[in-house]
Amino acid sequence: MKVIYSDLAASIAALTEGESDQVALMATLACEVHFSDARFDWTGFYRVVSPGLMKIGPYQGGHGCLVIPFERGVCGAAARTGKAQLVADVNAFPGHIACASSTRSELVLPVYDKSGSLIAVFDIDSDQPDAFTWEDVRGLESILTQAFSR
Repeated sequence: MKVIYSDLAASIAALTEGESDQVALMATLACEVHFSDARFDWTGFYRVVSPGLMKIGPYQGGHGCLVIPFERGVCGAAARTGKAQLVADVNAFPGHIACASSTRSELVLPVYDKSGSLIAVFDIDSDQPDAFTWEDVRGLESILTQAFSR
């Protein structure tokens, strides 16, 4: 089953209508996105807690890394550059942090609040190589903007 982003966006919008608490929004998005597509093995947020440092937030799946500095890994690259990171093979990514040995590919998107400040990154891991596409990037960026920029 491949996710239909327009349907997922509508479902998330209905579930989160009127909600402004960032942790509640993160928890709902992590759950809904995680169960929307079989490619998604770990789905969650790393929250910016201080300059250059993120800590794990709401997620679905096995354990994740507790702390990720901006200078390390795929999540750090997304936070540092402000750009989506679509990684077909995590083992070929310089500085990849192996939070789970089963992860083969990864997609990480920066998350901004309504003032444009980076508040988190949204991380999706897959045990399949080359699991993500730019369609995933566009669909998820739209959902994240809808949820956190209001």
